[in-house]
Amino acid sequence: MELKFWWLLPVGIAALAAAVVLALRKPGRDGAPVPVAHADRLTALPRYQRALAAQRRWLALGVASVLLLAGSLLMAAARPVSASTTIPGQVNRDIILCLDVSGSMVGTDEAIVGAFAELVTRFKGERIGLTIFDSSAVQVFPLTDDYEFVAEQLAAAKKAMNKDTANFDFFAGTYQQPGSSLIGDGLASCVTGFPGGDGQQRSRSIVLSTDNMLAGKPLFTLGEAAALAKASKVRIYSLNPNDYSEGTYADPVAQGLKDASATTGGAYFPLTSPAAVKSIVAAVQGTEAKRLNGAAVVTVADRPDVPLGLGLLALAGMGVAAWKVRP
Repeated sequence: MELKFWWLLPVGIAALAAAVVLALRKPGRDGAPVPVAHADRLTALPRYQRALAAQRRWLALGVASVLLLAGSLLMAAARPVSASTTIPGQVNRDIILCLDVSGSMVGTDEAIVGAFAELVTRFKGERIGLTIFDSSAVQVFPLTDDYEFVAEQLAAAKKAMNKDTANFDFFAGTYQQPGSSLIGDGLASCVTGFPGGDGQQRSRSIVLSTDNMLAGKPLFTLGEAAALAKASKVRIYSLNPNDYSEGTYADPVAQGLKDASATTGGAYFPLTSPAAVKSIVAAVQGTEAKRLNGAAVVTVADRPDVPLGLGLLALAGMGVAAWKVRP
């Protein structure tokens, strides 16, 4: 424990000492003494001696209580504090939401963002980012654990994708190259959205939402982007809004997403699957976790309990002494 305003102690002690000295030097009452015959007989009585001794003890208690009260108040004014240093842990999972905003996804993007918003509410402490793509990719917001900000951004995205409140400025920068729905390029951009440095210590996941309807010539095929993700230790969890697999018929487009996800150790889900969100959350949170140390935090806490407790004790002593020495 230490005193934040320690300099108040010497100043207060000096002031208290000066007050005591002035009190001792104060002259007594003016006036001649009044002679009393045979006073020595009175003062020699045992009962008088006992009463005088008791009076002196109670006066001493009163003086000690006053000094204790002054000292405790002075100590409290100096503000005793205790400082402790903690190193908080951080959850080491990073998730990038990777959204295809091409024309073939117009009818489902709003629902997908709603699924993303539900995903975010189920994560605790993970860092979340959002990237959208068509022929080119745009990072909407980088990895962050500010969930209030993430919720605001997803709400704005959902509003921009609603046909009644559409905001085409939200999609600016996603049409910079020839072609449309270049899934491989979009996925590769999401993979490179993870930071370097401590990235290898963190669990990395991409939640990819696309119908995998390629319309153009990308720099990366879906398989090549999946290989890049695997090399970067990134798991891909795919959400497909248009899975047409039925019975013995396997939709080749959906199969491509399944294979890409499986290559990285991730998983594939139709968007309409009721278990999709819950399964993705469980899969991401089931990845190997290591607690990362954050920046050291110094916590300073006030500790007025001792001086204030002594002050209360002093007040009690003053009260008892005043009651006992009353005339």
